[in-house]
Amino acid sequence: MTKLRGNLLYGQSGGPTSVINASAYGVISEARKHHPYIEDVICMRHGIQGALNEDFIFMSKQDEQQIELLKHTPGSAFGSVRHKLKNFKEDDSDYIRLLYIFKKYNIRYFLYNGGNDSMDTCDKIASYMSQIDYDINIIGVPKTIDNDLPMTDHTPGYGSAAKFIANTMMEISYDMLAYPNGKVTIVEIMGRHAGWLTAAAAIANLSGFGPDLIYLPEVPFDINKFKEDVKKVYMMKKQCLIAVSEGIQNEDGIFVSSSSGLKDAFGHFQLGGVSSKLANIVSTDLGIPSRSVEFGSTQRAASHIQSHTDVTEAIEVGKRAVLAVLEGKSDLMVTIHRVSSNPYKVEYQLHPLKACANVEKQVPIEMINETLNGVNEKFLEYVLPLIQGENPPMYKDGIQQFTKLK
Repeated sequence: MTKLRGNLLYGQSGGPTSVINASAYGVISEARKHHPYIEDVICMRHGIQGALNEDFIFMSKQDEQQIELLKHTPGSAFGSVRHKLKNFKEDDSDYIRLLYIFKKYNIRYFLYNGGNDSMDTCDKIASYMSQIDYDINIIGVPKTIDNDLPMTDHTPGYGSAAKFIANTMMEISYDMLAYPNGKVTIVEIMGRHAGWLTAAAAIANLSGFGPDLIYLPEVPFDINKFKEDVKKVYMMKKQCLIAVSEGIQNEDGIFVSSSSGLKDAFGHFQLGGVSSKLANIVSTDLGIPSRSVEFGSTQRAASHIQSHTDVTEAIEVGKRAVLAVLEGKSDLMVTIHRVSSNPYKVEYQLHPLKACANVEKQVPIEMINETLNGVNEKFLEYVLPLIQGENPPMYKDGIQQFTKLK
């Protein structure tokens, strides 16, 4: 096999995580070992939009310390985007522009770091470039705190977000013990159709301080059952802590949250407000004092509580993506296969992008408890290895140090 020679183009897309930049570090550090086949790593500003706008960051011009800091930096250091490429058979204008850019900068390797929609973008580009016989190898690098990518045991970004949620729920639970007669506290956690993040709240119960009730989008939400559950817990404890997914739906498939009706470029409704809506119901219908809490972007940005396992795997999927394109592989996504949970061991594989794009993996019913308001030991066995170990932040004058690229 004759290896291609040229530049590697890397981009980030979709919602940020606390470890997506660790994957970027993995890509950059591994690519540098393979000169002259990879001449430089060029990063797109704001994902595919950056390529279309010819807006790039060249890694050969960056300070080494700033590249090292990627491992500790949350968000998307190169900027993210939600830009949906049209089917090139209907409108090939974006693809023609990309081909021009690829030729101009001699792009022979393309890595795109993201979730379901990002894999769709990656697959479309790979299909187009294959059709016109442009020599380029394209690999998807997985990322999403939602943990809803198929074909992979779990996704980089999830472990750290789960760790943040578990520990924060524990802190809220302990704070609630300050008063003999407390409130019903409803915590809203990200997750449109998959409840992996909300389920992670259950980890806090291993400490003795965690949620009493957990509601996932995998189970149709029954408001009457919810009120009975809350009343039962409150009568026993004089307080109740609840974790709820932003995407819970009733039996008709209608979101319980106060949806604005707005959609993103990929047609996803912008959700929010389910915790305040349920808190109002508890106060009004049950006469119990209540409050709502939204973790919001903190659950994906909390780099100070990264899981060492998560960071290590995020770096590794980046490295494996580089090795895959150098081996001539294309139109695939790097996946993580769990060999065992105790001891925890994984292997890295590749799966077709088409099998990974536009498909959401939900929490299996076998991991949800019999009363449909929590999870069971099977979920805990699955999630615990993913939150292990720490990745201490780099501090200066008491504040974390994040990368500053130019």
